[in-house]
Amino acid sequence: MTTIARIRLLGQHDNAADAATPVLALPNDADPLAHAAEIAHAARVELHLPSFTDGRAYSQAYLVRRRLGFKGDLRATGEVLVDQLLQMERMGFSSAVLSTDIDLADAQRQLERFPAFYQGDLIREAPYREG
Repeated sequence: MTTIARIRLLGQHDNAADAATPVLALPNDADPLAHAAEIAHAARVELHLPSFTDGRAYSQAYLVRRRLGFKGDLRATGEVLVDQLLQMERMGFSSAVLSTDIDLADAQRQLERFPAFYQGDLIREAPYREG
């Protein structure tokens, strides 16, 4: 069984106050491989989810972590729902900005329901932490 590094959950206010630089925000139709040089120099890469039915940011996250080897903060923005957090975590996101109508405590409880997974996944070697 594999213990996973937990995704950092942020409210809208927390996200606005988080001043990591440089930040690269990619729209969900951008090819991360075409932005490899910018990603390599970023402290944080933000991937936008315009709706819960659009999963392109998951593919982008995989490419950013696995193919490009990004070690910084990979953040999900946009329509981030509680039931998506576990999959985001498994795809390499290290933080997520919750939609305004989601309670942070509810989201944290959802994560705590699943402390580990039996099958392999994309596990970050060391979770991004500001220091």
